[in-house]
Amino acid sequence: MTALASSNLSPDVANGVACDHCGLPVPRGLFEPDATVQFCCNGCRTVYDMIRSHGLDDYYRVRDTVDAPRQSARTSGERYQGFDSPAFQAEHCHAVAGGCYVCSDLRLEGVHCAACMWLVERLPKMLPGVASVRLHLRDAVARVIWNPQETQLSSIASTLDRLGYPSHPARHASAAEVRKRNERTQLIRLGVAGACAGNNMLLAIALYAGEFSGIEGQYATLLRAVSAGIGLLSLAWPGSVFFRGAWVALRNRVASLDVPIALALAAGGVAGLVNTIAGTGEIYFDSLSVLVFLLLVGRWFQARQQRWADEAVGLLGSFTPTMCRIVRDQGVAEVPTDSLTPDAIVEVRSGELIPADGVVTVGMSKVDRSLLSGESVAVPVEPDDEVFAGTQNIGSTLHVRVTSTGSDTRVARLMHLVNEGVRDKPAIVQFTDKAAMWFVTVVVAAATATFIGWSLAATTSVAVSHTIALLIVACPCALGLATPLTMAVAIGVAARRQMLVKNASVFEALAGTGRMLLDKTGTITRGRPTVAEWVGPDWLGPVVANAESHSSHPVARALVEAYGDVAIDRAERIPKDVEELGDGGIRAMVDGRPLLVGSPRFLASRRVTLKNSIGDKLAEFESRGLTAIGIALDGTAEAACALGDKIHAAAADAIVGLAKQGWDVTIVSGDAQGVVHRVASEVHLDESRALGGVLPEQKLELVGDNANGRQNTVMIGDGVNDAAALAAADVGIAVEGGAEASLAAADVYVAAPGLMPIVELIELAKRTKRVVRQNLVIALGYNLIAVSLAAAGWITPLIAAILMPISSATVLASAMSVALGSRS
Repeated sequence: MTALASSNLSPDVANGVACDHCGLPVPRGLFEPDATVQFCCNGCRTVYDMIRSHGLDDYYRVRDTVDAPRQSARTSGERYQGFDSPAFQAEHCHAVAGGCYVCSDLRLEGVHCAACMWLVERLPKMLPGVASVRLHLRDAVARVIWNPQETQLSSIASTLDRLGYPSHPARHASAAEVRKRNERTQLIRLGVAGACAGNNMLLAIALYAGEFSGIEGQYATLLRAVSAGIGLLSLAWPGSVFFRGAWVALRNRVASLDVPIALALAAGGVAGLVNTIAGTGEIYFDSLSVLVFLLLVGRWFQARQQRWADEAVGLLGSFTPTMCRIVRDQGVAEVPTDSLTPDAIVEVRSGELIPADGVVTVGMSKVDRSLLSGESVAVPVEPDDEVFAGTQNIGSTLHVRVTSTGSDTRVARLMHLVNEGVRDKPAIVQFTDKAAMWFVTVVVAAATATFIGWSLAATTSVAVSHTIALLIVACPCALGLATPLTMAVAIGVAARRQMLVKNASVFEALAGTGRMLLDKTGTITRGRPTVAEWVGPDWLGPVVANAESHSSHPVARALVEAYGDVAIDRAERIPKDVEELGDGGIRAMVDGRPLLVGSPRFLASRRVTLKNSIGDKLAEFESRGLTAIGIALDGTAEAACALGDKIHAAAADAIVGLAKQGWDVTIVSGDAQGVVHRVASEVHLDESRALGGVLPEQKLELVGDNANGRQNTVMIGDGVNDAAALAAADVGIAVEGGAEASLAAADVYVAAPGLMPIVELIELAKRTKRVVRQNLVIALGYNLIAVSLAAAGWITPLIAAILMPISSATVLASAMSVALGSRS
């Protein structure tokens, strides 16, 4: 029979035999009299055998130190063969360097404490072929990297299952539930701490009043004992989070922010309990209770600020509606968007967001695609045209056949890339992590010296008081918070400005200087034809636009964009019998006369007479590398139009601004050298900085051609031909309208048009770096001054408890200045 006093048992187990794994009572039917270990279920037996067989017995010690809730292990016995299917891995996994694969969204059931994280992250020791496992404790999502030549994802999931953590693909709703549950737990803990602090302060008032007016000994002893009981309750329940965090850190030989806090609470609690029993000296429990409450208040606001920053990053996720209308035989019904399946027909009314990627089956309208492409002009759609989730219908009602839903939609793929970047730590974050570790060591040494010094100079009670004050004010919470929160806020600011930053390290690189390579088409220019020049009667422009509105050709769209909003001056000039011809032109009847619109070759094939002025203009347009379009009435050319890839507004100013920021800007384009030189001259770049006829492989070579090895290289592009260079650059930036390949390869996706957003992003990066440094100065300066005052005996524990959250609040306010500065 297993003794209840076993180190693996919960002290709450009263009668009977306890499970050697979870500590819950063993049912009589499962009790084995001759066995040395007992289990409450087969799941606990399986997990216990797995842990013991791989030498991970330390799990039980870690679990006990974090006071994890006792619950039996749940194993499903699932084989997870579906995890190895190509369809599953195409959706949830991707290849990384070294021939390995990574799955970043594996949600685990049964995760509830730091001991679970400790055990899950030891998976590489259990299963050969697993390179690493990283568990995000808050939402129980694991990131697994493995070598498919040695093991399969199904084997990894089965091993996790046998450890008591059944696996599923992550779902956003359950992540929100986990967050809400954590927030409720924090609020309960905060409420208990507040009640303890309030009652202990009332008892302290009575005790202090008795010091001045007198109090009978038995009442003073009673009040001190009650205060000690409430104080110990505060330390054991809400304050236990600090002890658990410190103990886990020490067991893993990692310095944590909780270590000095736990030392202060422990020192004060022990000293107060000794003085309570002895009936002399300060008992500290009023200060300790208030300290726990204030620390938890500070952590609550820190958690709230972090959640606000996370939500700012995820703002674009709200662009897909939660409900939509599905078309069925019996009519239209409103259903949750998550329930949509491919081939379903949805109805999207004017002003509504499209709930999923699909193809228009009924209706003609216009769609605002600025979320995905940055296009400011709504795009006309008709049956068989593709539409995307998150874009807005701004015309008439459409019926859309769903092709992709949920995580398969284009906007979901973009947001997945953004959320992946939030988890990464740039070098400056890693620096502050290391700084926090050695900082804790220095603080502990200072506290030891303070205790020894005041013990020799005064009394032990005075030494304890000053040491507690020092440990409290020296808490490096502000130091650890300085960089990650600032980065998160900066990513949120960028997201609100239509710049999706997938990796926080982008801010480090862009805050410096280096080389910046710009693709021409779609980056400096708009990437689509626009009217550059018109020669001929003004009234003919809207007439041509009306005729071209019947065509979807890029030339037709350019003419409609230029003149489609201009009214035709006479009704008889409205084109009739419009016909799009197969050889690249438009024919119509205008006021009883035939109208022809097309290239010079098209007009020549129709034996159109070219007036000298019009013919000369068409030849001039072509010599300048522009697309020449002629307009003829009654067989005579009456007007000429030039179409070109127009340069983005303020592109020249943006390039000048980039140069002033210290960036060496070069245009690299696949277009002809003459065209690239013309664009360079318009944006005030020297011809030596304009390279034409550059192939994708050559762009990749240019990115890798870093002579001194110390310069940052930024590549900006929008096409598939830019994808390799975007991926190889220190920072790859994909611009509006970019191809899927470029969006996936880039570190930043800019959905706003032009180059000015790039300038704004660099300014944001420099501001972020300044704020990070400012936060580090604030945190270190506060600790240096506060530790000196505490060591000198000028700060009491209660004052220290008030000062500590104020320092964290100062860093929070400083971090939020990144967002405030973006509005100026």
